[in-house]
Amino acid sequence: MKYRLTEETKVINGHTLHRIEALKDFGSVKKGELGGWIEKEDNLSQDGKCWIDVDAKVYGNAKVFDDAWVYGEAEVHDNAEVCDYAQVYGNAEVYGDSKVYGNADVNGYSCVYGNAKVHRYAHVYGNARVYDNAEVYGNNEVFGNAEVYGDAKVYGNAWVYGEVKVH
Repeated sequence: MKYRLTEETKVINGHTLHRIEALKDFGSVKKGELGGWIEKEDNLSQDGKCWIDVDAKVYGNAKVFDDAWVYGEAEVHDNAEVCDYAQVYGNAEVYGDSKVYGNADVNGYSCVYGNAKVHRYAHVYGNARVYDNAEVYGNNEVFGNAEVYGDAKVYGNAWVYGEVKVH
């Protein structure tokens, strides 16, 4: 095992979360280092270099695995998944049945939810929203107050920003 649940708890949205503590060195995490908050061991894999840092929260049936990181004030919940080398940080929120994977990152105050997918090298940040069945992938950016939703797909080297709504 690479981490354990500590006795330190907090309640978020009706879920009791436990702070985690590293039991061994892995990646940049050192044995004894306190991490973020999870509801149950199913939320964070014991394999790979994945980690949930100090103030981040993962709960419900959400999963973080492989070498993914969740940090800052970020929250991942419901049935969402963050995996591969993906990062979710800042005040970002990933929830519903959404998935962030590959080398993608979601940060700032952005949200990914519904059945949305953000992957490959995509960046979603600022106050951007990606939701419904939308998919953002490739070397692109969705930022500012942009919204990508419905069955929209953003790929290639696109930049979607400002008050734009793509659906």
